Order: sequence, then C-alpha cells, then structure tokens
Amino acid sequence: MANNLRDCFPMIQSREEVLKRIDGEKSLRETYHSWKEEERKEFLDMCTGARGVKMLYDGFFKEVMNPEYASKRLGDFLSVVLGATVRVKKVLPNDTTRLTDESSLLVLDIVVEFEDGRIANVEVQKVGYLFPGERSACYSADLLLHQYKRLRDERKRKFSYRDIRTVYTIVLFEHSPEEFQTYPGVYRHCFEQISDTGVKLKIPQKFIYIALDIFKKKQHNEGDRIHNRLEAWLTFFCRDEPEMIFRLLEEYPEFRALYEDVFELCRNVEGLMEIFSKELLEMDRNTVKLMIDLMQEKLDKQEETIEKQAQVIRAKDSELEAAKQEKDAELEAVKQEMSRRIAELERKLSER
Repeated sequence: MANNLRDCFPMIQSREEVLKRIDGEKSLRETYHSWKEEERKEFLDMCTGARGVKMLYDGFFKEVMNPEYASKRLGDFLSVVLGATVRVKKVLPNDTTRLTDESSLLVLDIVVEFEDGRIANVEVQKVGYLFPGERSACYSADLLLHQYKRLRDERKRKFSYRDIRTVYTIVLFEHSPEEFQTYPGVYRHCFEQISDTGVKLKIPQKFIYIALDIFKKKQHNEGDRIHNRLEAWLTFFCRDEPEMIFRLLEEYPEFRALYEDVFELCRNVEGLMEIFSKELLEMDRNTVKLMIDLMQEKLDKQEETIEKQAQVIRAKDSELEAAKQEKDAELEAVKQEMSRRIAELERKLSER
C-alpha cells in the first residue's frame, strides 16, 4: 500500500515545489516564518501529502461540502446522521443572535433547509462549550422563531402552526465536553422531548451531538475499522493519516472526488496559507475562551462552596446562640429558685 498521498493524488505538490513558491514571495515567506516550527511542519505535511488536510477547517468544509454546487454531499452526510434520506434545498442566512465571542469559537456554522421544509443547523466546534444543552436549546429556539416569522409573513392568514417543520441542531465536537466523556464508547447522542405519560405531541426541536474525539478512540480500539457510512463520513472529517484515507477510499471509493477537490485547493499555496493562518488564530481564541470559561466555572464553584460553608457556620452560630439562651434561662431559673429558698430560710430563722 502507498504511504504518501501523492502516490494516489498526483496533483499534490512536492515539498520543494511548495517551499519554492513560499520563498518566491515576500508576504508568503513572512507568514510562513511567523509560525512555530510544529505549525510549519503541519502546513507542509498537508501541502505535500505526508498527511491529509484538516477537513473540518471552515475553508475546506464549505468548499468541499458547499450545497450550492455539491448539495448531494451535504445531503448524504445529513441523511446518515438523521437516519433518513434528506435533500438540501438551500442554505439559509445565519442571522441568529449569537454572541460575538461564541461566533469566533465555531469552526463551522451553517443553516440549511431541506426540500420538505425541515431545517438543520450544523456546527463544528473545536472545543466544546460549557453548558452545551442549555446553549443548543437557546439557538434551536432562535431558529424555530425565525422559521415561524418567515412562514407567517409568507402565508399570512393561511398560516397554521402545522406549517412548522422540525428544526435539527447537529453539533460535531472535535474535543467534546466532559458530559460526553462519561460515555466513552458512544459518540452519537440524540435528544428530543417526550412525555412521561405516553401522550404524543409534535414538538419540532431535535438535537444530535457527535463527539469526534470519542469516535476516534473507539475506532482505534477496534482496529481502525469503518463499520458503516456514518463512520465513513466521520473518518473523512477527523482522520488525516494516509493509511486511514487509503482504507476509506478502498471501502468507499466515492470519497475520492472529495479528496481531489481538497488537494486541488492545496495547490493554491497562498489561499491555503490564508486558511491555515485563520485556523491558528481561531485555535488561539478557542484556548483563551476555554481557559476563561473554566476559570469562571471554578470561581463560581468556589463561591458556591464558600456560601455553603458560611450557611453551615451561620447555622452553627444560631444553634450555639439558642443553646446559650437556653442555658442562661436555666441558670436564671436556678438563681430564682435559690433566692426563693434563701428567702424562705431567712423567714423561718426570723420566726424563732
């Protein structure tokens, strides 16, 4: 089996060709040498086929999976995720009310409408947010509200709540939050609202989370096998080792066209450097934001612990004060009894 992707994709450039292109232009040379040594190596490995590219980079994903000219690709991926055939009709404007710092942490954020009117928000996160459930619920509700307003404006008096279609929130984590780490053998989690009595209501919000880090560990522990089409897609997204790419192409040769598109992009060294630089910047932001979130969570927990300790101390103080008051009352009663007895004795003595 070949060990370099150039043996399979002849459009991939050699190391000498890439370095010659970089050295030949000042701006490229300055950008390249501004990176750390390990970052320069990673870039050259992508350009020369020593490793595959990071498919979840925003620039690569949107180019290779762009529904405008490759709708079947995104549709096929979402079909295997949802477990039912869907066809992407169009990409919707993503005008949800995301906070600025959150938007910067998303590797990918795309909203698509299917031919049957259902909507899917697909996100890729390098570092999973804290409170993933609460956060997803907020943005799902935002998308649902946008759909409601759009349909109401389009259909006016003919509008009915039956016109509302399901809104899917699909999140792929490169590094999943700790909630998912307690299920080390499970990489796909589906959520929807159900009744505790069995009553059936159509509540059009569903959530699917895919932990790519857990998938990679599970796949590695099982001998790097690809069991089904969903795992083929996840392998395409998160495995960049040449041997895994060759294995994927052997079992699912239709992925060759996707890799060819990617490696054609890699021939544009200037464009690739721009994508790579952007990803390095986003990773730095991810790290900083994660550290801030973790520090804030730690601070919140410390404040909660301190407050609980203060409550215990206040409770003990109250108990001590109550005990003191009880003892003081008992002492006062003893004093009064002793005074009464002394007065009684004095009275008896005076009578003699």
